[in-house]
Amino acid sequence: MKEFIRLYLDAYRGLSTPAWMLALVMLINRSGAMVIPFLGVYMINHLSFSLEDTGTVLSCFGIGAVAGSFLGGWLTDKAGHFKVQLFSLIFTVPMFFLLPELNTVFKLALGVFVLSIISETFRPANSVSIAYYSKPDNVIRSFSLNRMAMNLGFSIGPALGGFLAAVSYTFLFYGNAVAAFLSAVLFFIYFRKRRGNEKKEQPKEVAADAGGNEKKLSPYQDLPFMLFSLFCCIFTICFFQLLSTLPLYYREVYKMTEADIGVILAFSGVVVFSLEMLLVHIAEKRMSSMAIIVNGTLMCALSFIILNLASGIWVLYTAMFVLCLAEILAMPFMATVTLKRSSLKTRGAYMGINALSVSAAHVFSPFIGTRIAAAFGFETLWWGTGAVLLFTAMGFYWVMKKMKA
Repeated sequence: MKEFIRLYLDAYRGLSTPAWMLALVMLINRSGAMVIPFLGVYMINHLSFSLEDTGTVLSCFGIGAVAGSFLGGWLTDKAGHFKVQLFSLIFTVPMFFLLPELNTVFKLALGVFVLSIISETFRPANSVSIAYYSKPDNVIRSFSLNRMAMNLGFSIGPALGGFLAAVSYTFLFYGNAVAAFLSAVLFFIYFRKRRGNEKKEQPKEVAADAGGNEKKLSPYQDLPFMLFSLFCCIFTICFFQLLSTLPLYYREVYKMTEADIGVILAFSGVVVFSLEMLLVHIAEKRMSSMAIIVNGTLMCALSFIILNLASGIWVLYTAMFVLCLAEILAMPFMATVTLKRSSLKTRGAYMGINALSVSAAHVFSPFIGTRIAAAFGFETLWWGTGAVLLFTAMGFYWVMKKMKA
């Protein structure tokens, strides 16, 4: 037991104070993230949208996220990660106050599209900021700390959101606005004059990798990395059923209330919060990034297949637990592989592509998932998701061999 406690505490030692503060900003911001998991249920139950229209609106969030990731990566290299994060947090506030007033498919789709452009510019800037403020030997754990804070917020947000939705869906949107404002204030106060740990960029045009080979200036010329990003996108399309079709599955098949859905989503956040730093700390010492990502992808496939193997509430929680383990293993290392592939001059662009692979999943995951569920049923959707993830695991193995070579 003492050895376990020591190992757990070691996972947190050595992280810089700014890394902890970035995690706190993320915690406050994501604690208000009540809208997205309930947006599909809100549209069907409160606005009486069809399943297909609901998928279309959720896809508009993804299209805006793609645009926001491009914009965020470009702005980060041009204006700096501090300004991009601050303005993203500030400008999301009025959008959350506006959304409850939009009650048609077109108006809500447009509002969600604009919101996601603004909010997703935050992602690449935040990734660059984590690297900038982290100690060089703690970058992976700093990313994990940030994700841990995000997931703790994600456990608080949906749990609170489920109970608020039972009273009024409007409170969900206002809660998001308040959390975004508080995180913007904290971020500005602490980071406005804060210096990081990174060395200055070398004066040459192109940076060199660990093997002495020159890195291309643009990630778009890095074919192995672009293929890696494609597989990251496919993985995330499947994983993001968590935010779109899974809540609908709970509602339609298991007849769960908003409060019950909030509890199971909160459970996922608690699992990731409690285990991510420990498992990442162990995994990075004992396994290669390739092995970790491949195993995480296989576990993601298993989590969806479990839903078809038995029935009952315990099955939902078991599948969610396995999905959380998949997230812990795969996602932090996708970000760090991207970071290590870049130079200082191209970091914003590379992290922008990484964010783009996630944002594009916001487009395709709800659009494809809701239509397959409507046409063929949820059982077909879960078998198909599992099969796609098995092929994705093989793709990761192949392309990361190429990247290593």
